[in-house]
Amino acid sequence: MIPSEEQCFALMTKYDMLENIKAHSIVVERIASLMARALREAGENLSLELVTAGALMHDIAKTQSLKTKENHSVKGSEICLQNHLNEIADIVAEHVVLKSFSKEGPVLEKEIVYYADKRVNHDKIVSLEERLDYLIKQYGNGDERLIRRMGKNFDLCKQVESKLFSKLHFAPEDVAGMIQP
Repeated sequence: MIPSEEQCFALMTKYDMLENIKAHSIVVERIASLMARALREAGENLSLELVTAGALMHDIAKTQSLKTKENHSVKGSEICLQNHLNEIADIVAEHVVLKSFSKEGPVLEKEIVYYADKRVNHDKIVSLEERLDYLIKQYGNGDERLIRRMGKNFDLCKQVESKLFSKLHFAPEDVAGMIQP
C-alpha cells in the first residue's frame, strides 16, 4: 500500500517524529514532488504518490535511531514493512545510500527522494556541497574512512543530479526559488 499524506503524518505521530525531522521531511517532499512532476511532464514514467510518501516517510525511524544508534534507513524500511507499506520500503531503505544506480536507465522514485534529501539541511534548501560539509561536521567525528565514504556517496549524488536535471527545464540552483515557503 502507498500511504496518503494524511497516513504519513499519522505515522510520524505514532513513531514520535521530532518536529525538526518532520519539518525536514516536508521540505524533502516539496523538492521531490516538484522534480517528479516536472520529470513526468518530460516523459518519465513516475508515481507521484510513491515519491510523496517516500519523501515524507524517509526519516520515519530517525527519532528513535538517535536514541538507539540503529541505522535509521534500515529501521525505517522495517517500519514500512511492519505497516504494510511495502511499496515505499525500498525508497526509505535507500534514501541515505543507493544500492544501485544506472545513469542511462529510467528515472526511479528512489533516486528522486535520495537526491531531494541531500538538498535539505534541517528545513533549509542547500547545495550538495553545503549538505556534505554539514554532514561531515555533524557526523564525521574526524573519522577519515567515514568522511571518504560520505564523499563517495555525494559523488554518486552528483551523478544522480546530472541524470535528473538532464531531463528538466530548470537547474539545481533554481530549486530553492521554485519551492513555496
